[in-house]
Amino acid sequence: MLATAPEVDVLIVGAGISGIGMAAHMEMKSPHHSYAIVEQRDNLGGTWDLFRYPGIRSDSDMHTLGFDFEPWRHEKSIADAPSILEYLNKIADERGIRQHIRFGHKVISADFRDDEARWHVEMELGDGTRTRITANFLYLGSGYYDYDEPFDPGFDLGEFEGTVLHPQFWPEDLDYNGKRVVVIGSGATAVTIVPSMADKAAKVTMLQRTPTWMFSHPAKDRFANLLRKVLPEKLAYKITRFKNIWMQDYAFKTARDKPQKVKDNLYKRIEKALGKHYDKAAFTPPYNPWEQRLCLVPDADLFEAMKAGKAEIVTGHIAKFEKGGVRLKSEELIEADIVVTATGLKLAVAGKIALSQNGTPTDLSQRFYYKGCMFSNLPNLAVVFGYLNASWTLRADINSDYICRLLNHMRETGTTIATPTLTQEAEAGLEEDDIFDFSSGYIQRGKHIMPKNAVDYPWRLNQEYVLDRKRMTSDPLDDGWLNFSNTREETGASGGELQAAD
Repeated sequence: MLATAPEVDVLIVGAGISGIGMAAHMEMKSPHHSYAIVEQRDNLGGTWDLFRYPGIRSDSDMHTLGFDFEPWRHEKSIADAPSILEYLNKIADERGIRQHIRFGHKVISADFRDDEARWHVEMELGDGTRTRITANFLYLGSGYYDYDEPFDPGFDLGEFEGTVLHPQFWPEDLDYNGKRVVVIGSGATAVTIVPSMADKAAKVTMLQRTPTWMFSHPAKDRFANLLRKVLPEKLAYKITRFKNIWMQDYAFKTARDKPQKVKDNLYKRIEKALGKHYDKAAFTPPYNPWEQRLCLVPDADLFEAMKAGKAEIVTGHIAKFEKGGVRLKSEELIEADIVVTATGLKLAVAGKIALSQNGTPTDLSQRFYYKGCMFSNLPNLAVVFGYLNASWTLRADINSDYICRLLNHMRETGTTIATPTLTQEAEAGLEEDDIFDFSSGYIQRGKHIMPKNAVDYPWRLNQEYVLDRKRMTSDPLDDGWLNFSNTREETGASGGELQAAD
């Protein structure tokens, strides 16, 4: 109990999938705690509102990218951004979440003060002014990449006279009818953009330095749609979700244990779409499947565009940009009116918020993850960094559920601070592990800013959802590592409703 109540019990940063999910869990499981959501953009949705490039869609099925508490009702399980935004807006409206969101609030810094058991959070408004809010607990649903700045590969555009753009900042008025388009990159974004632009463009070339493993899959889940016709909606969703989680886990482990078997299967799918004489080299990366994320090709749309002569894949290294296109080191010129630099994202930790404790800056790269949710010796803060080998929301769901359990425990025991405590002696005994066993460029570029990862649980960020879910749900909160305490100021009220902070 605090002598002076914070303005909210929980401040959620970000109104994307992670933030909306946490709010929904609180409405269901921690209704006695007050909360607010602050979002720097003017709409909810996070990634799905920011990205506006042609064809933007999920690269995971919506029965696992959707929440465990809200069935996915659309026929297509590989969904476009408007459908995902509709899903999130429906949850926000039907569950009374929207009234808790403050749009146009960008969190700049957050300082936890032990003697008050609260975070002092400074935010910047759209007009450049600053405002503050206090909260007992901080929940970061701010995603994993830099919203303000994509990865810049440092291209010298030289004499190129056409349009150059990055998918993260797609112009609304781009006219590419009859234009020659070069999309630089071979990741999920490029694989989405190329077939989507091919219907209007004269031709779209995906220029890749390194191939990516691709697999075609129907956009509609026939099993899920059949179940919805014969079973109650929630039961059908639960069964489909279980099936897809199991399949994701099986596919990942098979790829790691029997990579050649998975390679052969992927080749068969491509051959089925493109025919026996396709260029196998263009689809053969120098790494095994699931050492980077596989690129989903729903309904073989990329392959169909290639067969129709509207799209092509070229593998090569850029020598320079010329007036009329991109010159490769092989001397080949790829003519272009528009160049799309789908060269990847830039990782960011904790939404680039300047975190501190009692005025002392906190460097998360020097902290260990605790249960993939909190950080060593940092009180009352949780974060979501989703799975690389499965859907993001699977982690968001179990983290939200865990923090609700934690909040309820603190309320029941009258404690105000929860700290995953790691002594210097205990930390010295930990064996560090590679936080991400993935070779993706954006992962490797951002490793230096990521928190530490230990071999032994709970000081790690796992990549095994089924095991994580069991532990997060059934392991005791008071596990000998998580320390519960109070401030020196006791008695008084617990967190109240959000007061005007601006």
